[in-house]
Amino acid sequence: MTVQYPDSCLLQFAKAPLPGRVKTRLEPALGETGSLQLHCALVDYQFRLHQASAVSNLELWCSAEHDFFHQLVEGAGVPLVEQQGSDLGERMANAFADRLKQYSRVIIIGSDCPAIDGEYITQALAALDDVPAVFGPATDGGYVLVGLNRLDLKLFTGVPWGSGEVMEVTRKRLNNLSWRWKELSALPDIDRPEDLVVLSDFAEFKQCMADV
Repeated sequence: MTVQYPDSCLLQFAKAPLPGRVKTRLEPALGETGSLQLHCALVDYQFRLHQASAVSNLELWCSAEHDFFHQLVEGAGVPLVEQQGSDLGERMANAFADRLKQYSRVIIIGSDCPAIDGEYITQALAALDDVPAVFGPATDGGYVLVGLNRLDLKLFTGVPWGSGEVMEVTRKRLNNLSWRWKELSALPDIDRPEDLVVLSDFAEFKQCMADV
């Protein structure tokens, strides 16, 4: 499939679907099995959406080997890569360091935000024509997307991952580096029971839930 931006790469990060290890904050509402099913559906939905949109080259970066990931990429022609690093920051830094050797622009997204669509990715890639970094802030204080055309490890070292301070700490790092950056519109992650209402806006997501 021909992509719109062949010099760019989109890395979808995804945790291995292990019971009691994913979407744990949703377990009071969905239970352990329901939270696991939701996680798998979110990963599946984002993967299929970005594969179909063909904005840039797509790769699936998993936290650990799992049959679910192999089944997802089977026949899709999409590379499956295992993340390397002791925490999220190190894993993202390693991914950027590796892929920026091959591509002029690299974007990392998680699998928790179904609102990230092809247009959002296009906006991020366009921003990287003008600035070295672009972010999609999350409504909970983190970010759902980070894109770079160059790397500085300070962006990913010592950040309080999983807290509501991630984006603010990152802004301070960017200022300290004297980097210009752009921020896209803020989007919600699906992490807490109150976030589940967001899923009603995505009709296609129901099919993904039925498939997993």
